[in-house]
Amino acid sequence: MRRFEPLDARAGAVHNNALAFVSDPPRRILVKEVNWLGDLVMSLPALRAIRRARPDAHLAVLVKRELASFFDGAAWLDEVIPYTVGRGLSGFMDRRRIVGEIRSRKFDLGVLFPNSFESALWIAMAGIKRRAGFVGDARGAMLTLKASPPPEALSRHQVNYWLAMLRETGVADGDANDFAIDVAEKHRERMRQFLVANRRRAGAPIFAIAPAAAYGPAKEWPADRYGALIDLLARRDDAEVVLVGAPSERAKCEEVAASSKSGAIVAAGGTNIGELIALLSLCDGFIGNDSGCAHIAGALGIPTVAIFGSTNPERTGPLGSKARVIYRKLECSPCLARTCRFGHYNCLTQIEAAELVAAIEMLRADS
Repeated sequence: MRRFEPLDARAGAVHNNALAFVSDPPRRILVKEVNWLGDLVMSLPALRAIRRARPDAHLAVLVKRELASFFDGAAWLDEVIPYTVGRGLSGFMDRRRIVGEIRSRKFDLGVLFPNSFESALWIAMAGIKRRAGFVGDARGAMLTLKASPPPEALSRHQVNYWLAMLRETGVADGDANDFAIDVAEKHRERMRQFLVANRRRAGAPIFAIAPAAAYGPAKEWPADRYGALIDLLARRDDAEVVLVGAPSERAKCEEVAASSKSGAIVAAGGTNIGELIALLSLCDGFIGNDSGCAHIAGALGIPTVAIFGSTNPERTGPLGSKARVIYRKLECSPCLARTCRFGHYNCLTQIEAAELVAAIEMLRADS
């Protein structure tokens, strides 16, 4: 539970389905959040739209435990419910516990951002009377406020997908630019102390670099190129670099640091998501693969250069006015594959460190 601080009101059109709430507005709303960090950032405008539409309702989010600290600075939420689902028998017990927790809170509206059958099953079994989401994955019968994704939700930027779901089901209408990330001050102070303890040149620019990506090598610029990038930043701006990422990406970050002459601070695996947000907010810029870190950096408004390989930046590029994508649209792009079927990864290897540095310098100059 947390202290609720209201967001400023924003006017917007309301879909006709919203008439379902006129006589009986929801008082307790549960949002089942998405399961990947980048998607969490892109779903923020939809979540904030619900809060703006229902400022007097109790608004809670159900989210994976490892992502829960993403909301540590969001005082406009009333409750964050973290969960974990194990394997085998423990997973069965975890699911029973999740449904029980939801039921005990007596929500009267459940909003599903993921398209999974299981997420719909949880809120149906928990007895939530009104259940909103896109149909699919054979879950239509479990939804009371349902719609199919309109064409623009599938063709435009992913941020519009969840906004379209809210609009089509009558829950709320929102603004795709309403993606500001809230930074918890306790995390910002801890990250300030971390940088003071680990920096060698206080006062010099410091850039965050995320050299790994969960999806696979088709989204990862080569590690030795990142080493060259670190050295080029040091020569051009006397800059320092902090390498960020998940615990599973720490070895990759250590490899990158070792491949550079200048070295780098390795923070990957040493922060939770809330602390990662705070650390990025203290940096002068970000360069990295298409990843959750890139989405956070863009939404924070720091100069952000994202390297795209197999994925489509028009669909999932980072948000923010200071975000720029470096992308080689080859004949085979975007393939959306984890590995290159040709084995050459030209969409990534054709990108040089100097191009990335020039891009971040231009963004900083325009700030």
